[in-house]
Amino acid sequence: MDNIAICPGTFDPLTNGHLDIITRGARIFDKLYIVVLNNGSKNPLFTVEERVDLIKEVTRDIPNIEADWYSGLLVDYARKVGATANIRGLRAVSDFEYEMQITSMNRLLNKDLETFFIMTRNQYSFLSSSIVKEVARYGADISELVPKVVEKALKDKFTV
Repeated sequence: MDNIAICPGTFDPLTNGHLDIITRGARIFDKLYIVVLNNGSKNPLFTVEERVDLIKEVTRDIPNIEADWYSGLLVDYARKVGATANIRGLRAVSDFEYEMQITSMNRLLNKDLETFFIMTRNQYSFLSSSIVKEVARYGADISELVPKVVEKALKDKFTV
């Protein structure tokens, strides 16, 4: 039986902090689905398809990763792909309270889905997609914050 996990997020855009959590999760699980969630309360810069494509490009050398998207409940997606684990990244203690609420709801909806929290490495503890977009919008150097393909995609978005 495969040990299958999901790693959900908006990933608008994928940052090196996300990639840190993804690569570490891929070492633990046999199969890891990176799931771009379509969050109606957010106004994303990249389309769902663009985000999935960027994730596929960045993770193409990691054989047990598959990028996908979903617009329903995460627990339903987990059932669909046979995942029993949900990986969530934490940057700081302030992330934990929100994540605990989500984990409690997911557990109520699917008692078989376990959530694993992975602390991001210290150099990414301040990093968020929102911060990356903000500094990229003004042409600042983001080369240490995102993979090269994401850096290019951001520059293309902001030089239109």
